[in-house]
Amino acid sequence: MSSRESLRKHADLVDRMATSLGVDLQEEAIAGVISVDEITDAVLRCTDCPNPDHCVNALANQAVGGKPPEYCRNQDLLKKLVP
Repeated sequence: MSSRESLRKHADLVDRMATSLGVDLQEEAIAGVISVDEITDAVLRCTDCPNPDHCVNALANQAVGGKPPEYCRNQDLLKKLVP
């Protein structure tokens, strides 16, 4: 997978994970709660995950359960944003 494709895949995973937790990253950025740089960093952290397919499956099965998975490299950020 090219680096561009990988970034797109992980950007989608970060956004879908946030959405599944009730967080709209775009709205949070507009409101100044999170910066665009923080979102970019979250995507880059996600690219370091050794098993992104686990998130793909959890999101597909709606098995996130209201909190980010323990293995998620963005769990601290997402916990901060969850309403």
